Amino acid sequence: MERISFYDQIAKNKRNSLFLALLVFSFLILLIYVIAEILAPQFLLVFLIFGLFFVSLYTYGTYKYGDKIVLAATNAKLINENDSSYVHLVNTVEGLSIAAGIPKPKIYIIESEEINAFATGKDPENSSIAVTTGLLKNLKRDEIEGVIGHEISHIKNYDIRFMTLVAAMVGLVAILGHLFLRGFFYGSRKEERKRGGLLLLLGLILALISPIIVRLIQFAISRRREFLADASSVELTRYPEGLASALEKIMKINKGKMNVSEAISHLFFVDPNKSPLDKLYATHPPIEERIRILRSM
Repeated sequence: MERISFYDQIAKNKRNSLFLALLVFSFLILLIYVIAEILAPQFLLVFLIFGLFFVSLYTYGTYKYGDKIVLAATNAKLINENDSSYVHLVNTVEGLSIAAGIPKPKIYIIESEEINAFATGKDPENSSIAVTTGLLKNLKRDEIEGVIGHEISHIKNYDIRFMTLVAAMVGLVAILGHLFLRGFFYGSRKEERKRGGLLLLLGLILALISPIIVRLIQFAISRRREFLADASSVELTRYPEGLASALEKIMKINKGKMNVSEAISHLFFVDPNKSPLDKLYATHPPIEERIRILRSM
């Protein structure tokens, strides 16, 4: 695998974050325009002005508070760092943060028997790591260190900003598409449907393909990020077998039934949901391939 410097990856992720924001912003405005033109053409200008304001506000809110949205959506709870049951977890996060040269992230816990974790935030100074109870229950110390090192690497490389923007912003695309379909099938009159013509067809196509666009944007997140985070974890822990062993346990224990929204599934250490479409839209490399590469280091 071609090695990329941390500085190159950070610069690339910052550019990708801006590109993603502009892409989704443009798509949202297009959706709003089509919806307004079909359902209320007499108020087109009002709709567009309101849409621009709303999408701008939402984009800013996503950047500012996207991590809090993700943490709330996963029912993650901030741990009490004085609780003796979390001593090793806290020490691991703190030690690896120092090794990576970043501030210690806030630490959250998710009640789930699955082995998983994710990092979120807009930058290393405002970041969080969440782990499942299943991770603490089933992994040994060196395995936990490997997983935490992976998430710390995502924070250091600014992956978290890009991935949090994906999680929050593409969700709005799907919501608008769903609202359009409901408004069209239940709220519009027959004559309004006839008048729409090609524009109506465009609106229906946009609304119907919104969920697919969500998955394709997630798929566009380079798998190289996961491989880079694995390699970076090894650089921090100096022990590739810890992370490889953790991935083996995940293959044996995880059922892929965390019931996590598909809009945020790409944030996790491994895919929290299993579906028949995983091979088409997988945002994570195959676990077997990750293990093979780790054991070849």
